[in-house]
Amino acid sequence: MRRLLIVTIAILALTASAGPALAAGGAAPAASSGVQTPAQADSTCEYPIELEDATGEQLTLEEPPESIVALYPSDAQLVYSVGAEDRLEGMPMGPYTEGLETEGKTDITADDGVTPVVEEIIALEPDVVLAANVVTFEEDKLNQLRDAGIDVYVFDSSSSVDDVRSAVEITGQLTGACDSSDVTLEWMDERLSIIEGALADEPRPSALYAMDGEVYTTGTGTFQHEILTTAGVENVAANAGIEGWGIISDETIIDEDPEWILYGDDAYDEPPVSDAVGETTAMQEDQHFGVDANAMSQPAPNVVFAIEDIFATVHADAYGEVEADLEAADESYEESLADLQTSASDDENADEEDADSGNKSNANDSESEMEDEDQGENEGTVQDANESDDEDSIPGFGVPVALAAIAGLLGLRRL
Repeated sequence: MRRLLIVTIAILALTASAGPALAAGGAAPAASSGVQTPAQADSTCEYPIELEDATGEQLTLEEPPESIVALYPSDAQLVYSVGAEDRLEGMPMGPYTEGLETEGKTDITADDGVTPVVEEIIALEPDVVLAANVVTFEEDKLNQLRDAGIDVYVFDSSSSVDDVRSAVEITGQLTGACDSSDVTLEWMDERLSIIEGALADEPRPSALYAMDGEVYTTGTGTFQHEILTTAGVENVAANAGIEGWGIISDETIIDEDPEWILYGDDAYDEPPVSDAVGETTAMQEDQHFGVDANAMSQPAPNVVFAIEDIFATVHADAYGEVEADLEAADESYEESLADLQTSASDDENADEEDADSGNKSNANDSESEMEDEDQGENEGTVQDANESDDEDSIPGFGVPVALAAIAGLLGLRRL
């Protein structure tokens, strides 16, 4: 249990904050000048496309990749969110991607669902590898992949929901799925707008996001902090001056007296806090609950579900008023994705029909040309035959034989 939590903290929840932040969604940001983001570049899927990643590496793709590898769980979620999973050949498989359909994919990890194995990735010969910023803490693996001639795009670190949006948009560009990424972003924005409106006049109780019994938590400068505030609570870790990820003492927790305590539902069935914290309002009033750990810790579109979980529990009445609107947004999203899929399928069929039509047209033109040539040759033969009849005085021989020859050629052409 403890090891699973440490992996979650160290690999899945890395943010852009200073301090002990190490996770898969983002890391202490790699040095970068001009990192490509949607605000800095046209988000259309026109190839060739050139992007600069978080390490300053220039990545050029001449055409949409046919083979993709997602290095970490959040990368896999991003690929699925833009509908490019049909070209995803390798990804982490385990508890951090259990909500994704992995049939036909290759597990590129060391059987733990999170640690990439370079040899597995190289063997797949992908056109591009998408890598969360945490790979900058495994620079040897990054260098091995690039030395093998594999294009790797390293995402910038995520310190806000807007950073998550940027990652979605860039994933659309990298995979040639801009239409799908736009639909996903519209869905995220609609959900967030609904929740924001519902919380406009609501009080904001204090809350602690507890990761383990020490207690490890999230402060300002992290997208998890923004998840909490967007869901309608005040983050006691931020109030206590914690930046990034850090340990908050029992004394500080008691002083801050959170009204709610949240925790990842993958590792605990109850709040991972000491008995001393039992005197807080949250514990006294039994106001604590588990949140989807993957949605909470991976900087990808599912952060909207973590926000909804918190909003629905802490602000139950306000949630009840907009629950139908959120469901409608989800239905509209699914319909839009289905329409895109249908449109793409129709376009593909149309292209195939055009190709078939072109092939048939070329074949008919070729046949017509050959027939004209044959007819011209045979007309010459008929003329020669007539001349031969006149010359050789063999009545009726030349014309019938020539016509029979032409008919024979046309008959063979139809076979």
